[in-house]
Amino acid sequence: MMSNNNDMCFKGFSPKTFDFLISLQFNNNKQWFEENKPVYMEEVVKPFKDLVKDLSSCMHAIDPAFDTRPEIGKTISRIYRDVRFSKDKSPYRSSVWITFKRLAVDWKTDPCFFFEITPEIYRWGMGFYLAERGTMRSLRELIDEESEYFKQIAALYAGQSLFTLEGEKYKKVLDKSKPEEVL
Repeated sequence: MMSNNNDMCFKGFSPKTFDFLISLQFNNNKQWFEENKPVYMEEVVKPFKDLVKDLSSCMHAIDPAFDTRPEIGKTISRIYRDVRFSKDKSPYRSSVWITFKRLAVDWKTDPCFFFEITPEIYRWGMGFYLAERGTMRSLRELIDEESEYFKQIAALYAGQSLFTLEGEKYKKVLDKSKPEEVL
């Protein structure tokens, strides 16, 4: 961990960072983006790279297998939207995030940490992204084995207001014999 703030690279996001993201929302086309790409690189990518550098040692303390390379496509999201799989056909995303996850082989089976900014909000957290069926089955089995401990954690969560749970919910209850707080 960093012990001296002078050693830190990340100096925060400037108003220009958010100005760029807001302008991109209203000018989401190749010509505008190419004309403003230097602003993107300096005001968006550079601070994110600095943030990744500063967080890397902390993230490796959590999991030495985390990928902490401060690169687009590794820890930093791509700005280009893959419109083949998106309902939104605009070519660029107006949000940018970093994700600390294991390398490609493991990243769908293990939780990851993220931080995201948009023109409207910022958010951070941890969880699974595209968790596979086997991963979720293992998680449910762990909850079954440690249901009292899980209930304690759920009660701690219920007693706070800083964090929220997000994500997709199962369309059907997998085990109706379980108490509601364990489901």
